[in-house]
Amino acid sequence: MTERSTNDEISRSVSDLTNNSRRHTQHGILAGVGTYIAWGLVPIFFKQIDTIPATEVIAHRVLWSMLLMALILFFTQGFAVVLGVLRQPRQLFRIAIASTLVASNWLIFVYGINTGRILETSLGYFILPLLHVALGVMVLGEKLRRWQWLAVALAVVGVLIEALRVGGLPWISLTLAGTFGLYGLMRKQLTLDSANGLFLETICMMPFALIYLAWIALNGQSHFGERTPVDLMLVATGIVTAIPLLLFAIAARRLPLSAIGFLQYIAPSISFLIAVFIYGEPLGLHRALGFAMIWAGLAVYSVDMLRARRDL
Repeated sequence: MTERSTNDEISRSVSDLTNNSRRHTQHGILAGVGTYIAWGLVPIFFKQIDTIPATEVIAHRVLWSMLLMALILFFTQGFAVVLGVLRQPRQLFRIAIASTLVASNWLIFVYGINTGRILETSLGYFILPLLHVALGVMVLGEKLRRWQWLAVALAVVGVLIEALRVGGLPWISLTLAGTFGLYGLMRKQLTLDSANGLFLETICMMPFALIYLAWIALNGQSHFGERTPVDLMLVATGIVTAIPLLLFAIAARRLPLSAIGFLQYIAPSISFLIAVFIYGEPLGLHRALGFAMIWAGLAVYSVDMLRARRDL
């Protein structure tokens, strides 16, 4: 083999690796954008069943999500991975923590929607990217450029303005950000694909969900079985829950945590518009200013990312 042919093969190999890496990143971006558009629209879905207690809604989310994931794994022959993980106590422990975090996040989110506080839930997901950036830097060793730090500072100011407006810590917002931020970190560190990870998470929640659903049924407090439209909505919580989480897990494995964090602004922006223009939640000057600062941070971060990509 000549030196020239060897060099050509090396060049082709490098080119293939570059193209694969680019496609890997593009798929991650598409998965992330799809995730956050779906989550941004989710309040409209849960508003249709806001007369049902949040705990019952979450129990149904767990049940129907688990059944949906079981079907997916059955047809994709993915149960072999699940059985392997069941023999690894350390992995199971991490999955149990992840399932606790995401279940808590679901509960607070549905509670916020049921009580007419969609703007507070949207603020929580505006705070979340800040937490993702902090975790990415402190735990995973990711680096931020100067303009990216400015973007974070602007968003922090926006959060502080909202905290001053409510006269204390916005607990719904902070809980949503904290639980899902830590969940995102856990999912990035787990060596599982999205389908197996979500299935195992719902398996961990399942005993509690079944006990609760049985208890309210025995006490005549269950809403399932009363009306067909409500039953269908509760069953559909599995689809509404599983599909975005599958996409999120794909994005978390293919993108830096800081990039995932700022894609997250898509969802609360949609929820913000839904809260104000569809459900008429009040938007005063101070709240508008806080959100404006956060959006300014997003703009700075996005421009910096585009410039950095152009310079590559």
